[in-house]
Amino acid sequence: MSTIVNLEIQIAPAHLDDAPRVINETLVATRAWQGNEGIEVLVDDADPCHVLIVETWATTQDHADYAAWRLTPEGKSGLGDILAAVPTKEIFSARIALDK
Repeated sequence: MSTIVNLEIQIAPAHLDDAPRVINETLVATRAWQGNEGIEVLVDDADPCHVLIVETWATTQDHADYAAWRLTPEGKSGLGDILAAVPTKEIFSARIALDK
């Protein structure tokens, strides 16, 4: 069962022009990480500084390993430099069976 991670970020308005480059550079390593199955970057229609990054991982452990690497000097990205606030993250993996 795949794990879905929602990472919500608020870009500092002064860095909005830099955001596409920084996000793309950051996500190159994310996409290459073992267990990453895909990423979508969604921009709020009402606030271009409000971004939701939806990541799909093979397992919760794959994401946990990736997140731990991001806390190391080797894994550090420039994303934190363009943010106006601390990002929020939600991890989902259990699914409810729905009737069709």
